[in-house]
Amino acid sequence: MKIQVKLYASLSDYLPSGAVNNEITVKVSETATPAQVMLSLGVPEAMCHMVLINGVYVQPEARAHTTLEDRDHLAIWPPVAGGSTQELA
Repeated sequence: MKIQVKLYASLSDYLPSGAVNNEITVKVSETATPAQVMLSLGVPEAMCHMVLINGVYVQPEARAHTTLEDRDHLAIWPPVAGGSTQELA
């Protein structure tokens, strides 16, 4: 089966050549999980802060046993930092 994988920000470095707009189509097994897809792309688990399947958040403890389905969209964001708490005058 095939799924769409989109890696955001610095995680896009883990995409193979040919990715368009930080997104690729990958062929996976019928029992594939987000954790397996991340591993196959070489993305460190610690760098996967937010993982969504079809826009639904997948808790870290569920990423190794939640199975993907044909045509699912898997989106992954790294930890994010920044911004200012100062108010503008």
